[in-house]
Amino acid sequence: MTLVGYARVSSVGQSLDVQLDKLKHCDKIFQEKKSGASGIRTQLQACLEYIREGDVLVVTRLDRLARSTLHLCQIAEKLVHKKVNLQVLDQNIDTGDATGRLLFNMLGAIAQFETEIRAERQMDGIKKAKERGIAFGRKKKLDKNDVAMLRQRRAEGVLIKTLMKDYNLSKASIYRYLSVENSETGGCG
Repeated sequence: MTLVGYARVSSVGQSLDVQLDKLKHCDKIFQEKKSGASGIRTQLQACLEYIREGDVLVVTRLDRLARSTLHLCQIAEKLVHKKVNLQVLDQNIDTGDATGRLLFNMLGAIAQFETEIRAERQMDGIKKAKERGIAFGRKKKLDKNDVAMLRQRRAEGVLIKTLMKDYNLSKASIYRYLSVENSETGGCG
């Protein structure tokens, strides 16, 4: 049985020292400085490939391992498939026994519930803000007069790349402002 540690912090400016100190009893430690939401974590992948049947994956906290409840469940499925137990030191979880598995599943369910409640509160806040007339999204770069002038210049034969430079807009934005459907709305930004 090999104890395999995994430590992660979200940004380069943060330190792994506290986690590494807690994981010093592990036989091998994978570590990285990368946001959980920023895509592929190469050291986590390497860790999950490295572990073998009978090993124990050790982390300090669940949020260091997974970026969401779904991701945590996917990792847990891999661990079960490989017959590897998970120990979470700060939350006192060990999936090597029935109590640890129960606690692990309960924490996952609670985390999912918190995520859904947070999303509902956010949607309620957005709805109330819209009712108060608060606009979301980027402010339009051109007003109706600017759009009329842009269309007139294009009708006179001014090149798209010239309009892009003059109005500091992308090609796609120029074409959106020129499109018929934006005639009444004033375009986009």
